[in-house]
Amino acid sequence: MTQTTRTLDGIATSEGTFAIVAMDQRNTLKRMYGAVGAPEPSEQELVDIKADTISGIGDLASAFLLDPTYGIPALEQVERRPGVLLAAEPASRDTWNGEPRATYDPSQNAQWVVDQGADALKFFVQMRVTRPQPAGTPDLAAEWIELNRRVVDDCRATGVPSVMENLIYAVPGEEPLTPEQRADEIIEAARLLAEAKPDLLKLEYPGSPEACRRLADAIDVPWAVLSAGVAFDEFTEVLRVACDEGGASGFIAGRAIWRETVGMPRADRRAYLADEGRRRLETCVSAIAGRARPWNERS
Repeated sequence: MTQTTRTLDGIATSEGTFAIVAMDQRNTLKRMYGAVGAPEPSEQELVDIKADTISGIGDLASAFLLDPTYGIPALEQVERRPGVLLAAEPASRDTWNGEPRATYDPSQNAQWVVDQGADALKFFVQMRVTRPQPAGTPDLAAEWIELNRRVVDDCRATGVPSVMENLIYAVPGEEPLTPEQRADEIIEAARLLAEAKPDLLKLEYPGSPEACRRLADAIDVPWAVLSAGVAFDEFTEVLRVACDEGGASGFIAGRAIWRETVGMPRADRRAYLADEGRRRLETCVSAIAGRARPWNERS
């Protein structure tokens, strides 16, 4: 085992904030091609779209969030290797009665991240902490919390920064969550994940300035806001509020920046990234400038 002493500086800006472009989508990315009426992408196309995005806007990003299947191979095409946050969750996860269940591949651990040449590990959690818990059924939230602790402890022992991401999901058959309920779910899940002391949390926007303040009070580790596929103009406002009111340290955003390139011919994609892609990322970087809280102020 290789003992490392890496910090979040490997994926941060010189100011200690985060302007990370997320391109770790695998199955989701394949579905995006179908959604725009494009042919089913080849494996090479999935590598190429990631390589084109890294080459086109990589100099503006503090790092890229990549998957091992298509993202790491894409680095072979780029001249300037960016900071790399590597997704370590399995591409497919277990379920229980239609709900996501904690799933871990022990071969994709912190040492594996080091061996891949990446700077930090990201692990994807899907936890609903207030879901009903009928007698005799598994405690799915407890399973996720334990897995979160296991991943964070492994990263700490190896010396690799840990980034834990949670997304709220709909329990089959339940009524849609109100904005208040959704904020409660996001904040409480973040509080529980923060107890293991990951280096960074990647979190959904909790919905309002007041909820951002509650989130900031609930956790004692840095956090970055994700885009979750929202429209670009909406996301820039989210960034301002998350930083000003919630003390966010920046963003880890993907589709809000590069969504429109899916299904484009390669030459058109590269032209789009050189123009609109760069404009969008520059706008996001400007939105957090002077607002985002350096990660080491909270560590």
